[in-house]
Amino acid sequence: MKEKVSDALSKIRPNLQADGGDVELIDVTEDGIVTVKLTGACRGCPMSQMTLKNGIERYLKQEVPEVKEVRSA
Repeated sequence: MKEKVSDALSKIRPNLQADGGDVELIDVTEDGIVTVKLTGACRGCPMSQMTLKNGIERYLKQEVPEVKEVRSA
């Protein structure tokens, strides 16, 4: 599953990089919890939680149905 998540993140990474940010995959657990680290401009952005939940989490759940939740490291 980690490879599927990594592939999905690589598809949305250009959108984050366009705004000066990025996302780094930290871990994927057996029970579908994905831990990521927002970097660059995303790290200190007040909208980062919204990006994480409404953007990254929603997309990952769509692409990798086994994903249950995305958390920030």
